[in-house]
Amino acid sequence: MVDFDPGMVYVRERGQLRRVNDIVLAETKPQSSSPRRNTRYLALKKEHFIFTYNKEGSLRYSAKSLYDISLLFVAYNVHHVDSLNGFPEQVGDRVFSIAEEKQIFSDPDRAPRALQLFSDAYGEVVLRSLCLRDRFPLLSEKLEEIKTFHSLKSLDLFGCRLGDSHDIFQHLTSDTLLRSLFQLSLGGNNMSDQGVQRLTAPVRMMKRGLRHLQLLDLSADNPITEKAVGYLACLPKLNGLDITGTNVKMSPSVKEILRSALGLVLSAKPMEAFDHSCCKTEGWAEQVVNQWEASATKLPSPKKLQDSRTSAFRFFISSSTAYPGEGISQCGESVTETELLFLLDKPKLS
Repeated sequence: MVDFDPGMVYVRERGQLRRVNDIVLAETKPQSSSPRRNTRYLALKKEHFIFTYNKEGSLRYSAKSLYDISLLFVAYNVHHVDSLNGFPEQVGDRVFSIAEEKQIFSDPDRAPRALQLFSDAYGEVVLRSLCLRDRFPLLSEKLEEIKTFHSLKSLDLFGCRLGDSHDIFQHLTSDTLLRSLFQLSLGGNNMSDQGVQRLTAPVRMMKRGLRHLQLLDLSADNPITEKAVGYLACLPKLNGLDITGTNVKMSPSVKEILRSALGLVLSAKPMEAFDHSCCKTEGWAEQVVNQWEASATKLPSPKKLQDSRTSAFRFFISSSTAYPGEGISQCGESVTETELLFLLDKPKLS
């Protein structure tokens, strides 16, 4: 449908072009009363022209190429496009950049459909890694848009207040992420054994879901116990697990489950793969995520945020502070507070 905005309409009369308002782009002759020629209206917009100044300071304009105007039209109406499959990646990149510049992806009515089109056509090029660490307002406000990124290889949701029944769980266990996701961070979300059970249910019951997951961060989640380790035994490709600060007791039986079912042993030092410095957002949609964050609900004031962190810190170390100055005995092993870092990795074969 053509948009005839009166402020952006140009008229060509007897070979002369002018805009229908007080700004005249070309000199025109008085309109003739002759009925032999009809006036044709052209739906042109400012974006269709390139404006420059000459040496004398006069404003000059020239029309963009038909190709550029076409890309602009597609970007504005991308949510109405049936599919982008078959469009060259270079063309898709241009259309995505224009849509991003025009903030199409910030419109809640158009963004989910538009992002779905790009994700279906270009996969991980749109977004291969997404870091939402401690950005729970952003996750809540843009959940539907985030669900369209179905080719993610790495997803960091640390500290996003997921609990055991957040809506994002349905996306994490869906077929859309079946083969792509290999690194997932769910630490600091107050997730219990029930949450881990729900996360792994598709793998255990239907051999679907996170079967290709290789790195899993469940740290800083005190409610998780040894029971959760049993649920994780169904992940066939898991070769790195962070359960720092949880309630998991490294008893001989737990170590045997980790070793026999997953081939994991206790790591002598922290693994670089779980370092937050490795967390980043990568892909075409990187700036889109930044735009979302800039417009997301403001975080609590620094004082309230600090109080929240202090409360969480006391909660997570309560089991350690119950034994001040002493080691914690677990099945005959004396484990000091500084050694309660359970980073597991498969042993390297020589």
